Amino acid sequence: MPVALMAVTGMAGVVLRFAHLGQPLFVRKYGGSAMWGLMIYWVVWAVMVRRPGQVARAAVVSGGIGTAVEFLKLVHAPWLEWFRGTLPGILLLGRYFAWADILAYWVAIGIAACLGAWLLRRFLGRRAV
Repeated sequence: MPVALMAVTGMAGVVLRFAHLGQPLFVRKYGGSAMWGLMIYWVVWAVMVRRPGQVARAAVVSGGIGTAVEFLKLVHAPWLEWFRGTLPGILLLGRYFAWADILAYWVAIGIAACLGAWLLRRFLGRRAV
């Protein structure tokens, strides 16, 4: 299930950020950031959530990763700037630091963690948080 969620989230993020479908700039900018944070969460969730009680931990780790990557944008080493100028660099790291991006990551991760915990309880019948 996490692999499908990663694929759908990744495609949604690319569409939100790069396909100009007439959506407002706010939706394009922060929707893409939210999808990026959500993608990190699904990756961490796939690796970490094996036992009850790990959904919240996965959310905190994901938020920490997203926050660390955002602060990495403040580092301007030449090789890092070169990578940020490539499509993989734009998709993985982004280019410009923004506090609002950190908020978008944490909000998306929080919503996904609540949804994930509910799904685990509903379909697997175990305590997930």
